[in-house]
Amino acid sequence: MPIKRYLFNDLHAHLPKKEMSLIVGPRQAGKTTMMLQLQDYLDKKGEKTLFLSLDFERDFPHFQSQTALLDRIRLEFGKSKGYVFLDEIQRKENARLFLKGIYDLQTPYKFIISGSGSVELKEKVHESLTGRKRMFELSTVSLKEFINYKTRYLYEDRLHDYFQVSKAEAANLLMEYLNFGGYPRVVLEETLAEKLQIMDEIYRSYIEKDIAYLLRVERIDAFGNMIRLLAGQTGNMINFNELSSTLGISIQTVKNYIAYAEKTFIIQRITPYFRNLRKEISKAPVMYFHDIGMRNFAVRQFGRYTMFSE
Repeated sequence: MPIKRYLFNDLHAHLPKKEMSLIVGPRQAGKTTMMLQLQDYLDKKGEKTLFLSLDFERDFPHFQSQTALLDRIRLEFGKSKGYVFLDEIQRKENARLFLKGIYDLQTPYKFIISGSGSVELKEKVHESLTGRKRMFELSTVSLKEFINYKTRYLYEDRLHDYFQVSKAEAANLLMEYLNFGGYPRVVLEETLAEKLQIMDEIYRSYIEKDIAYLLRVERIDAFGNMIRLLAGQTGNMINFNELSSTLGISIQTVKNYIAYAEKTFIIQRITPYFRNLRKEISKAPVMYFHDIGMRNFAVRQFGRYTMFSE
């Protein structure tokens, strides 16, 4: 049974719009799966669809130029309306210019595009496609999505009643979520060993692909240590001087690395609230992880919590 993601409804509602639908989010959050579900929905309605991915070597030639892509689409659809799914677009060099040019050609095709978090995708593509796209952020599985999946959607519209009647079972599910987080592949596995292995793969893939390859960070060791330090002080104010000294890198590099972790959907910066705006801007921020399972893995506590007080 697949995990029902509630962003699907928003994407479905946007299908009739001319704008590109741009799905962003953490690596392994389920973006490709959601695109395939959308494609399956359209196929069953008799619509024309085409799925191309920069994860597949056979599709590489179609991304060489805008002309090459349109030739492939026309081969499938002709001049008729159709839905084109482009997966892992962050791998395309100058993706922003590539997509902007495609949109401005005013084709009859609807584009649904996905990509893992990267500076190129989140900032440059976002800016250059102003008025040409709507961005949808798919996070890892939420607590609501997790509990509905685990209870086989029997109480989807009555979760409050479920929490009141089945308190012990609900508490166990909450503890499971607080231990392992919401990465879909982790949720779907049953044993601790399997969950741990998958989280290790996700973390290594993030460091090796997003940080080392896409962002070309040279001090991978320092970046990884920074993630562990931030995980160990989640919810506390950040001391940039202390991080700089501990990691052996400059304060500016620390700030750059934190910005990279934010833009790749690993952490989120929260500024303290003050009535005085100057104080709010100048005070040190606190950091939270987008996925608590990733946070637990970083501090080597993945699956080890047994009490809420921990």
